[in-house]
Amino acid sequence: MAHLAPTSHRRGAHASHRSDRIDGPIQTTTWLGLTFALIVGLVLTGRSHVGVRAAGITLLIMLLPLTVAVFGTAVRRGLGSARAAVATGAALTFVVLRFLLH
Repeated sequence: MAHLAPTSHRRGAHASHRSDRIDGPIQTTTWLGLTFALIVGLVLTGRSHVGVRAAGITLLIMLLPLTVAVFGTAVRRGLGSARAAVATGAALTFVVLRFLLH
């Protein structure tokens, strides 16, 4: 195989944007942000206007898999603030129970 000189259209191998290193536990602001967003979604679903209620339901539907993914990541990386994680877990449980029992 012949040696090819580097040219402007050939790039060398570079590291992927994904890394194998672990950044550390989940930050407290992540937990509190998820909790706040879940509470806002619950408040919006309690409103009588159809559009506002639909926005709340949409927000909660989008937040459910995201919150579960954060909990999954927390199992591998660490909870960070245990109290904030418990608050998020309580909010998630309340949202799920509200939809299942409503």
